[in-house]
Amino acid sequence: MASNTEIDRDIDPAAARRTLLLAARLTPHRSLSRTGFTVLMSFIGLVSFAAGAAFCAMGAWPVLGFLGLDLLVIGWAFRVNFARARAFEEVDVSYEEVRVRRVDHRGRSLEWRFNPQWVRIDREAHAEFGIEHLYLVSRGDRISLASFLGADEKESFYKVLIGALNEARRGPSYNPVV
Repeated sequence: MASNTEIDRDIDPAAARRTLLLAARLTPHRSLSRTGFTVLMSFIGLVSFAAGAAFCAMGAWPVLGFLGLDLLVIGWAFRVNFARARAFEEVDVSYEEVRVRRVDHRGRSLEWRFNPQWVRIDREAHAEFGIEHLYLVSRGDRISLASFLGADEKESFYKVLIGALNEARRGPSYNPVV
């Protein structure tokens, strides 16, 4: 039969409290991959060059420069789009805290920590479109969550987050087998 000291060594209450109930990393959706971008820009470049060559043959050579400028502007817009895709949010829920870390596309980071006993989730929903906004609220602080997700994704994340918060409020359960 095990003594009390052996049971105490097997169960670490501090480790149980640090256990992550939810570890979510939310990233903006981008439907165009790097390969797709290369194919699209190649196609636009080919069409622009063909149209520019046709205009040059007709004597309207300045059009070639404007078509090249269009290609540069489109490339710049996609570069900005890909840069913005580096932004993300991390939401971690444990028995001790709820941590939200937001990193923008430039790498700047903001972090909030909440007690799971005091935090609640507010949502703004539209009857036709679903959840439009999610907020974590605690003691006067209100921060937006998952702003770049779609309504269905927000609904799914809301359910998972509610489940993790409810588990954190119940606390860890110790069921030592003696």
